[in-house]
Amino acid sequence: MTSGGAALLSPLSLSSAKVAFTGRAEGDMGHGGGPVVAVRPEVEARRHAVVDLPWTWLRQVHGAAVVRVEGPGHAAGSTADAVVSAGEGCALAVLTADCAPVALASPEGVIGVAHAGWRGLVAGVLDATVREMRALGATDIQAVLGPCIHAGCYAFGAADLDAVAARLGDTVRATTSSGAPALDIPAAVGAALAGAGVDPAAIADVGTCTGCSTHHFSWRARGEQQRQAAVIWR
Repeated sequence: MTSGGAALLSPLSLSSAKVAFTGRAEGDMGHGGGPVVAVRPEVEARRHAVVDLPWTWLRQVHGAAVVRVEGPGHAAGSTADAVVSAGEGCALAVLTADCAPVALASPEGVIGVAHAGWRGLVAGVLDATVREMRALGATDIQAVLGPCIHAGCYAFGAADLDAVAARLGDTVRATTSSGAPALDIPAAVGAALAGAGVDPAAIADVGTCTGCSTHHFSWRARGEQQRQAAVIWR
């Protein structure tokens, strides 16, 4: 998909699971930038229009904690940045604007999804997600990276860029469209997944930059508080 592509309305197949990445057309899947107390009815309706199952969503904190879900809707609202399950009928979701949503699945029916911003990547959120999936019996894990900000739109401070490169290698270094130092989030996700033992050939990317795309929300590019969702289920 190109940087200006529309949201992926039709679910993608990923190993034993289905994945949907929402965008502006599906509406705000988040909480309007305010404190998360409960999911508003209109947000709940939008979520169920995408996947009509109980969603396990998270209070995301840019860390590496992973929640293990035992059944549909279990652990919704947990404080974490990734969620995994081996249960049927479970819809696992993360909310993003510019951070990377990464969905994962294995032939054994183990699924997961992670919210991977630069702090989470440095903290090891993808390593932790893969580790939890393997503990549930996952073998050949496939992954897909959804819409996130790309290097051309992502000017990044030198000290923080050094920290990401120290963790994931110099392939994460890039430049913006104006030539400023930038972080390559897709490269960072690929490096983290490969380091966790996921075959690079099993990692897909929808190729959409939230900073460029008129079909997605972006905090960094447009100061938007709305959030799109990445949801995986089986």
